Amino acid sequence: MKDKLIEFCKSIHIDAVGIAPAKPYYDFERIWKKQIERGYISGFEEKDIKKRIYPDLTLPDAKSVIVCLFPYYIGNGEDANLTKSAFSTDYHRIVKEKLEVIGHYLQETIDNFEYKAFVDTGPFSDRYLAYKAGLGFWGINNHLITDSYGSYVFIGYLLNNFPFEADQPLERTCIQCMECVRKCPGQCIIGDFTINPLQCKSYITQKKQELSSREKEIIKKHSLIWGCDVCQEVCPHNRKIEKTKLKEFQENLLYHLDYEELCQLSNKAFTKKYQDRSFSWRGKNVLKRNYEIIHEIETES
Repeated sequence: MKDKLIEFCKSIHIDAVGIAPAKPYYDFERIWKKQIERGYISGFEEKDIKKRIYPDLTLPDAKSVIVCLFPYYIGNGEDANLTKSAFSTDYHRIVKEKLEVIGHYLQETIDNFEYKAFVDTGPFSDRYLAYKAGLGFWGINNHLITDSYGSYVFIGYLLNNFPFEADQPLERTCIQCMECVRKCPGQCIIGDFTINPLQCKSYITQKKQELSSREKEIIKKHSLIWGCDVCQEVCPHNRKIEKTKLKEFQENLLYHLDYEELCQLSNKAFTKKYQDRSFSWRGKNVLKRNYEIIHEIETES
């Protein structure tokens, strides 16, 4: 059945699929509790620690996790002020749709098959599951890195009740050149394969609350008004990687948001125009604010 799953995934252009066990993730628990003790949590994560550790709290009869990678790299983009992960239409929609296709196929193939599909919003650490599924290795920057696509991959998974045989994690890490540590705008990369997300520019560009002077200085260090790609761009594992083969990440691309347009659009008009983009949920004012900080534009209070 695992071979059939892999073949089906290839038929819908997913060439990186692995199986993580649906057993308690005690090794992750140790890492996560240390992050909590340090205060290195963004607030976007699942707040119930047990749900992050025990798969059966999300799906009572959980027996395995199907993990898929979705490469999105298409190049740097002309005059880009958005992170590469936001060039295409909202990856949450693209990945979730693919996962549901897999889920429906398995429901037609396996008796009483049950699953729950997640992309970026599930209770578990996506990167941890992909690592457990043997799909990549850890980078010092806390990214999952693959040989073919570097770290430019989205991760989706299906927690399910079929006992697919689990794959083995890769026993290697990045080369630990520490370029990401040196070049990170917020110096958020600790050097032990964890980060302090509160100092990550990507996180700060998404904050709705008033920014501190320190946070504003971090935003100013790079021209992106949404997200940050610095630790990926300086990574040697990302130098000779393949571009995505998924047409969904090759079409309808947007590299740049225009400041004058942001000023002129109402909140409602902005949402209507960009509702299919991953940055739209935060609204136009945060993006406008970030642009003004980077370009030192004075506005009336």
